[in-house]
Amino acid sequence: MSPTPDIIDLARPPVEAGALRSLASLDERFNLAQGSAFLTGAQALIAVLLLQRERDRRAGMSTGGYISGYRGSPLGTFDQALWAAARHLKEAGIVFDPGVNEDLAATAVWGTQQLDALGPANVDGVFAMWYGKGPGVDRSGDPFKHANYTGTHPRGGVLAVFGDDHPGKSSTVAHQSEQAMAANSIPVLYPSNVEDIVRFGLLGFALSRYAGCWASLKVVNETIEQTATVDIDPQAQHIALPDPADLLPPEGVHYRGAFAPARDETILMHHRLPLVLRFARANRIDQCTMGDESARFGLVSAGKAYQDTRQALSYLGIDDARARTLGLALYKVGMVWPLEPVGLKEFAAGKAELFFIEEKAAFVERQAAAMLYNDAARPRIVGKNDEHGSPLVTLEKQLEPLDLALAIAARLRTAGLADAALEARIALLAPRRSGVISLATAQDSRPPYFCSGCPHNTSTNVPEGSFALAGIGCHSMAMFYKARTLLSTQMGGEGMNWSGLHHFTKTRHVFQNLGDGTYYHSGLLALRGAVASKANITYKILYNDAVAMTGGQPVDGPISVSRVARQVLGEGVKQVVLVSDNPDLHRSDAAMPKEVTIRHRNDLDAVQRELREVAGCTVLIYEQTCAAEKRRRRKRKVMVDPPKRLFINQAVCEGCGDCSAQSGCISIEPVETALGRKRAINQSSCNKDYRCAEGFCPSFVTVTSGSLRRPAQGDIPETLLQNIPVPPVRPVADGFSVMVAGIGGTGVITVSAVLAMAAHLEHKAASVYDMTGVAQKNGTVFSHLRVAAAPSGIASQRIGLREADLMLAFDMLAGLADEASRTLDMERSRFLGNNRVPPSAVFTRNPDHRVEVSMLQRKVAGVVRPEHVDYVDATGLATALCGDAVAANTLLLGVAAQKGWLPVGVAAIERALELNGVQVEANRRALRLGRLWVTNRAAVEAASAGISPPAPKLPQGLQEVLSHRTELLRRYQNADYALRYSALVEKIAQAEAAVAPGSQRLSLAVAENLAKLMAYKDEYEVARLHTAPEFQAALVAQFEGPQRLRFNLAPPLLSRRDPLTGQLKKSEYGPWILPAMRLLSRLRFVRGTPFDLFGYTAERRAERELIANYEVLLQRLASELRAHTLEIAIQLAQLPQRIRGYGHVKERSMAEAEIARQALLAEFEASSAAQATTARAAA
Repeated sequence: MSPTPDIIDLARPPVEAGALRSLASLDERFNLAQGSAFLTGAQALIAVLLLQRERDRRAGMSTGGYISGYRGSPLGTFDQALWAAARHLKEAGIVFDPGVNEDLAATAVWGTQQLDALGPANVDGVFAMWYGKGPGVDRSGDPFKHANYTGTHPRGGVLAVFGDDHPGKSSTVAHQSEQAMAANSIPVLYPSNVEDIVRFGLLGFALSRYAGCWASLKVVNETIEQTATVDIDPQAQHIALPDPADLLPPEGVHYRGAFAPARDETILMHHRLPLVLRFARANRIDQCTMGDESARFGLVSAGKAYQDTRQALSYLGIDDARARTLGLALYKVGMVWPLEPVGLKEFAAGKAELFFIEEKAAFVERQAAAMLYNDAARPRIVGKNDEHGSPLVTLEKQLEPLDLALAIAARLRTAGLADAALEARIALLAPRRSGVISLATAQDSRPPYFCSGCPHNTSTNVPEGSFALAGIGCHSMAMFYKARTLLSTQMGGEGMNWSGLHHFTKTRHVFQNLGDGTYYHSGLLALRGAVASKANITYKILYNDAVAMTGGQPVDGPISVSRVARQVLGEGVKQVVLVSDNPDLHRSDAAMPKEVTIRHRNDLDAVQRELREVAGCTVLIYEQTCAAEKRRRRKRKVMVDPPKRLFINQAVCEGCGDCSAQSGCISIEPVETALGRKRAINQSSCNKDYRCAEGFCPSFVTVTSGSLRRPAQGDIPETLLQNIPVPPVRPVADGFSVMVAGIGGTGVITVSAVLAMAAHLEHKAASVYDMTGVAQKNGTVFSHLRVAAAPSGIASQRIGLREADLMLAFDMLAGLADEASRTLDMERSRFLGNNRVPPSAVFTRNPDHRVEVSMLQRKVAGVVRPEHVDYVDATGLATALCGDAVAANTLLLGVAAQKGWLPVGVAAIERALELNGVQVEANRRALRLGRLWVTNRAAVEAASAGISPPAPKLPQGLQEVLSHRTELLRRYQNADYALRYSALVEKIAQAEAAVAPGSQRLSLAVAENLAKLMAYKDEYEVARLHTAPEFQAALVAQFEGPQRLRFNLAPPLLSRRDPLTGQLKKSEYGPWILPAMRLLSRLRFVRGTPFDLFGYTAERRAERELIANYEVLLQRLASELRAHTLEIAIQLAQLPQRIRGYGHVKERSMAEAEIARQALLAEFEASSAAQATTARAAA
């Protein structure tokens, strides 16, 4: 057998130099007349359906198509792709019917093959496609086996597409589902790339019709999330249908409507599966793709692992000619079960060794070993282990082509086939593997996290002393961030683990998180089981009106809050309580059962405490629309966008982080000020949940009526943007790899798609593999882009170790994550980063967390040459010059283009932006601004400087801090108060100079911390800061139009206490309070006098006591300070930095600071005593 290329280079007519491919719109991708198209893996599956219908039409058959299944990574957005192609599907007579769950969808697909059982039909047959991820395969084994045993329609056929998440990055467990398919006797085709999806998909339908059984198609992240140029000519693929006569039973192999289980098994085993093997052989689904079959050494691989193997061989410099020289051949298995024996035995003949390369557990290897075992001249078989039983290819991790290259080289050495040229390659590869280091740390990372305003951030909280069981959905992240949350079960089993466990534990009650999508999928059955078990459990049905984890799809059927309430009451639950951010909406719902108690979401903690005391199964429905879905609907004008925003008065903010603790919201960001770190709300990302206002702090101001002020755009002359020199384009002869790293939801994937489309327009081959993981924002997202002159120049979809030619780090934390940084090479790579780094989820839990950009840049300098690295404040430039930070990625792309670091030209990029159709002019402008930054940086930065507000000047050094704080205290109280402060700082400075000449560290610590204590924010100060002109200026800078302000306050003398916590509750005070605040501000002269009514509260007395104690401490330090106690003294002086917040928050921080003060004082005294003892001994 001669080798057959596995990727077909599309025949192209001669192309005029510089001419772009003609493409009117992205909707043309399904125009079958064009012959080739640029498709994602999901779109390739749609192309299979359209091609099958067209092939049937040309064959004279009037068939219909049917698709049903259930979404889940890596097929998480397949349903969205189907909806996007609705017009094409409808025109072709193909019905998309999303399944409620996977096994019901499989049963529906089974039904399409029973067409002839019910008399006259509308079509000659129905070709049907099922889809689902690995867990869906597991739960659908019963319908799979039943349907496969009963057979398919001769003019229909079934293709079951299953998505396996091999590394388990977006799943609760890693999956390899071909074993499950084999257990149900369903043949498994395993494509290695997007073009294979089309080819194997059509083969799968033909196989199903020919053999009368189901066929399946395995896809993994690297194939289904890849984008590539593929052949979609309906006539391009010839499918052989060998004569089946000698293998047919009298009744045939197709569905016949007879109940005969034993006969069905006989037909399947002795007729259908032999026909499967005959079909596979006739169509050469398995084939030798490199080298000569007479070679002594054979490699066998399939699917993604096959692409990794090809990449590994390229590392070793092995192409077809070189393989023949070495005596090596490569066999690509397209159907991994059942393994076709004739082709394999022909390939194995004369081989000394067969090396099987598979990702995950050995599957093809075991079939081959059994098949070849009785052959007299069988080859040695190695794969997961070598001939001595030692590990050879990883069993559980993703394959790495560089590791495979070294493993192949080692086997070639063992076989005596390594020559000098191969040894030279090995010598280059080995140090490349050992030079890969991890740049990421836990603190400098960007883990997945809840969207801003996500209801799950609150709904998954439990009362003190309670436990929760996690469920499947975005709310699964509660396992990472919420205390006392146990691991989830499989989808649809939620709560049943407690039904078994509750008999054997002293814990009497748990909460079970259950998303509305899971509830509709299968969760209701688990709730029924919990009722039957009589266990004490409260199901928290998290009704957020969207399947948010996979992209915001609707639940697959009719569902509403009142319907859920009626259903669970019908199941016999003991009590149902609904909490909502809009309870009045549900109180007016006539369909809401009267037995349901309706409360505001603010009562969540109290409601949970009540329900955990109820015996049996109860239900708490937490209703609040998904934050990301709210944002989408508001943009589409299908949901009211409330004219209400929250604003933080930074002068009042204490930087305590209680707003983050209460809301967990990532839109609360740190701001460095002259008085330390404060908080600000990122109004661009805020989804208007308003939970942050529950932080116990008077700095939150509610702004209604006004609108956000859109930043002005810097003035760049159009002539400059129109006359930028055309940059060079990097050559792609040997392939070019771009790693794109950024934050989910910011357009990272779009940039890669634009670059890939640009390559397609330039008649180049491109492959994009997107790693998005869970669909929520704030986590890292990566896109692996490969560009080559022809498809044969692209092997592995994933960029390998030290293989990136360019990294676009739209977010530096994402760029330094292992998935991205592993691709960097000192000599080969270029690195372009956005040096504006937004906070990560770590900040929501650690208010002092800082990301040091300079430290991140030092890490990059350790792995990429300095001359190959550049940084741009893309976010700042985009905000100033485009009016929106969302343009930052496109601006950075323009920088890369103008530097000549991209494999595509700017004309193609601009055309791709047009085809994308989203804010075309704004993106084109951003691209050109980035290009102009390279050629005329001064003009760009000058225009930006005229728009961007200058960074606040922070006081530096002792004298600047002393001057700043003295003025602050004068305005706070009076000149005498400020003089008292400066005198004590001067005294400490003199004492420090005496024991440590030249040092000002202690003096600076005292200058900052004494002022902090003395300027405690009582009612007078909060009133002064809320009526200060600086606050009004900050509001004007953020909002425009008439504004109505409401202040979120909890004055100790006026506020009620929460009956559960005993803490003061905040209330909103309207604009009427401003005159009162102005008056109160002018009354600050009574502060600390007998006329200070507020001063009698416990909090104010404690604050004054802090000042007195600190002053006593400073007097002691001034007299007892020695060189050996300086470090301890500095730590003592810095303790007030830990005291932050208001009310109970401040009280808690004061208690913690006091514990630290006692420990440090003991250490100070011990050090002084030890020094005195030493001095006496010396005397």
